[in-house]
Amino acid sequence: MRRREFIMLLGGSAAAGAVPLPFLWPFAARAQNPPGANQPTADQAGQVGQVGTLQGSATVVRRNAATPIALKLNDPVFQNDTLSTGADSSLGITFDDETTFSLSANTRIVVNEFVYQEGGNANAASFNVAIGTAAFVASLVAKTGTMKIATPTATLGIRGTTGVVDVPQGGAAGAEPRIKLYPDADGHVGRIEVFNPQGGRLGALTQGASAFTIQRGAGGSLRAVPFLIPPQEAARDRGVLQRLFVSHNIGRRMTHERLRSRGPNRPGPNNRQPGRQQQPGHQRQPNNRNVRPGGALAAPPRRGNPGGRGQKR
Repeated sequence: MRRREFIMLLGGSAAAGAVPLPFLWPFAARAQNPPGANQPTADQAGQVGQVGTLQGSATVVRRNAATPIALKLNDPVFQNDTLSTGADSSLGITFDDETTFSLSANTRIVVNEFVYQEGGNANAASFNVAIGTAAFVASLVAKTGTMKIATPTATLGIRGTTGVVDVPQGGAAGAEPRIKLYPDADGHVGRIEVFNPQGGRLGALTQGASAFTIQRGAGGSLRAVPFLIPPQEAARDRGVLQRLFVSHNIGRRMTHERLRSRGPNRPGPNNRQPGRQQQPGHQRQPNNRNVRPGGALAAPPRRGNPGGRGQKR
């Protein structure tokens, strides 16, 4: 039946009282709110992550768009999205490789690049923390490819770890960006490399609760200066990390469900099946070393004699 005839049939039936209004409401709602170029559907090819936790308000600006869109739980995240939180707000985003970002209030980051394919050799992720406080748990991209986080002054090479990036507003003394390395939820400590915009190495964080502040020197040169995290700031960071780990666990479960529903033949740039049982003889490293409540790896298949003729003893 043609669309025009179908609409006329519905209209005539409604006028005759044969079709109740609640039946017509879903059609009207879809017509009034069609998915636009600035509001892609959650299963649209190109999605690289999703909103796992949200408190208060947060917005996203899509590529080639200027108008911010209010974010909701389960909303998709795409490459080139700019994500921002409002005052007294926080936002948790989990990507297809299980990397999670937790944004504190008044924070803005950009998803410059995200490519992940299980078993691929071109996995890469790049984020830009423009302002505010962003905590992160790095996962499979950092372990199998490259993950970078840019700040207004320096670029971080993430080697699979947990960290906090502070980018204060303004460039006055005491407002320099701060990079902090913290232990993962299971106590493992990774590594953060720090580079200047030209690619020169400024230093590396390798111990838990260690930190750099990025300071400008003579002639505009940059230095990564180690500093001891003050007790008050360390207490604040503990709350930030607690929220991050909660977001990570929630986001992982949501990501598993979404990618499982996509199916092995569903097109997409990050077509990975978390939790998929491996074929016998296929060896794969665990996803990461974080504590994962409810996310234990499946037991290996039970071995038996060829042809299924195992004898009971």
